[in-house]
Amino acid sequence: MKDVFIVSAVRTPVGRQNGYLRNWTAPELLGAVLDEAVRRIDLDPALADDVINGTVYQIGEQGFTLGRSGILASRLPISVPGISVNRQCGSSLSAIQLGYAMIVSGVMDVVIASGCELMSKYTMFSDLNGTLYTGKPMGNPFGKYYTSKYGPPDQIAAAQMIADQWGITREACQDFAIASHRKAHEATVNGYFRNEIMPMKGLDKDGNEIVRDTDEPVRPETSHETLNALKVLPNTKWITVGISSTITDGASAVVLMSGEKMKELKLEPLARIAANALVGSDPQLMLTGPIYVTPKVLDRAGLQMKDVDIFEINEAFAPVPLAWAKDLKADMSKLNVNGGALALGHPVGNSGCRLTVTAINELRRRKGRYALVSLCTGGGMAPAMIFERA
Repeated sequence: MKDVFIVSAVRTPVGRQNGYLRNWTAPELLGAVLDEAVRRIDLDPALADDVINGTVYQIGEQGFTLGRSGILASRLPISVPGISVNRQCGSSLSAIQLGYAMIVSGVMDVVIASGCELMSKYTMFSDLNGTLYTGKPMGNPFGKYYTSKYGPPDQIAAAQMIADQWGITREACQDFAIASHRKAHEATVNGYFRNEIMPMKGLDKDGNEIVRDTDEPVRPETSHETLNALKVLPNTKWITVGISSTITDGASAVVLMSGEKMKELKLEPLARIAANALVGSDPQLMLTGPIYVTPKVLDRAGLQMKDVDIFEINEAFAPVPLAWAKDLKADMSKLNVNGGALALGHPVGNSGCRLTVTAINELRRRKGRYALVSLCTGGGMAPAMIFERA
């Protein structure tokens, strides 16, 4: 089987909802990271066989085929095709998996995998209960077939159910959220994200143009006092927005390449893709997939938990990575070492690629060997990948 390498990896800073990235269009935001990904390795963009992009809310500017729209908004030639995929929060990690599969199968040599989500414009559930151009309701994907078996989909209620089932307390979730903000702030101050973030123009709160090279949502002042002051969310006992990932904007991209093509072009790899896996999980609990995909991807890589240097398990809600860690007896010092979505935000379709970019850069900074990345998703699924530092 062919080896597949990541030779370039970049992301935008994460922007708050209605924050500094609010004036970007989705194709232009994606086009910016596509341009930067190829610029960093001086790659002839015409060599890209495909752009595979992950986006959840494929409507408005993110509709049509954002993977292709991003190319047309970039400096990539029109000969490069593009496609958009939706595996909910795992969309852009699955974009990387699909790129890997195309290269391993010998169909392609160079694939750009990406993620993009502008939640300032298209927030949670933007694709539900709209109207068609005829004025008729477009309908809801969660019909009787779903609700009769699993009830109405509710990720917030699922987070509470996970906390109850795995014995995760409110205090533990708050401790985890506080630590996420602290770690993200320290990583920012220490410059750990510097190599992965491309500075981006945007607007400050007054509409003035600014340039940022740091993530906007991080709040190092987060404390038990500030978290306790927040309103409890519906259908939960104590889940609040403070122990939930924030609604944000962002884009990211990685360049995947076969070993043969990489050597031909005399490029240096950042990481090798060691293994990948997917699972479906309980649609009612919805967010437990990483618990079940982790052993599967470890088995495929021939590894054990102790062999992994860094775990990036998406912090959709604090109970999710805490239940994952408890069930798998994970070393907490290896989990989301520079903070996670509770602090850095969760631009849903972008997050899988963003986690990958962060994990690879941190793996190289630490001179570790393996990083494991996974995300829970709506509908009860989880992709996972293991990267080996090259």
